[in-house]
Formats: sequence, structure tokens, C-alpha cells
Amino acid sequence: MRVGLEKLESHEGIAVKALLDSGATGLFMDMTFAREKGFKMEKLKNPLLVRNVDRTVNAGGAITHQVECNMFFKGYMERTRMDVYNLGKTEVILGMLWLAAHNPEIDWEKREIEMTYCPPICGKRKQKEKRKEVKKVERDKDEETLKKLVPKRFWKWGKVFGKKKSERIPVRKT
Repeated sequence: MRVGLEKLESHEGIAVKALLDSGATGLFMDMTFAREKGFKMEKLKNPLLVRNVDRTVNAGGAITHQVECNMFFKGYMERTRMDVYNLGKTEVILGMLWLAAHNPEIDWEKREIEMTYCPPICGKRKQKEKRKEVKKVERDKDEETLKKLVPKRFWKWGKVFGKKKSERIPVRKT
């Protein structure tokens, strides 16, 4: 699945391929990816031991750093912490902590994921409110532009000068 990650310091957004993995316990970001993209890594006070499926200690060593970032997916947003570890070609893994907390609806045949069961603490509601606010600002900006470009006597027909209406192709009458 494709998700957006946002660095907290610079607010730079990065599109990333994330792997849903019910066998993984937490949320993980690849060490090389985190360094290359310039995420701020925080050193853990106590390193976390990584175990394989067969309970043996992973040869990659312990988890020593975390990254805090905002994650976006289909109108859903959350601030999250990811453990940084060598994941090879995988950039981000969303494991059972994330899957259990958000309980996404997954259609494996269609390869679609919907965030229909998000808990109230999830940022999905905040994102919807922000979109409404952005639309209002855009509408206000359109009105300002209209007043600058269109003579006053035509203001009452302002909708036809708007971006949406002006780009519409008229219906052909024969």
C-alpha cells in the first residue's frame, strides 16, 4: 500500500510503499531509507532486541533508533513512531500494533484497503475538517480574484467566471 510520510521538522512529504505484516509486532522504517530521506532519528535509551519467527535473535542486531512522523492514507492521518531497522528493500512495515489499532477493511481480491473502522482518536476526522477549511479558503480566494479581474457590474454572475464553470465544455445544441 502507498502511504505518505511527513517529516515533523520540515513538513516535507514523502510517498512510500508500506508493507502490511500481521507477523510483525510494531511499526518499522528501514534504516537506509530514513537516512537517505533525512528523517530525524531519536536514539532509544534501551535498545530493543529483535527476534525472528522461530524466536532466535535476528542477525541484524537490536533496534537503537526511532522516527516520529505523520502518516497519511486516504484521508486518514496520524502521528506515529516507527522503530528504525534494516528492512532490506522494504521501506516501511505496518505490523499488528497498527493493524489492531485501526482495523482496516481489506479486500484482498481487489487489493483495496479502507479505513472504515478507525477509532475516534484517529486523525481521519481532523483531516476532513481541514479539507473543509481549505475549500472555504479557496472559495474566498476565488471571490477575491473575481473582484480583481471582473468588472463590478458582472459580479452577480461570478460563478460562471469560476475555475470549475470556465473549464466546462458547453453542451452542443443541434
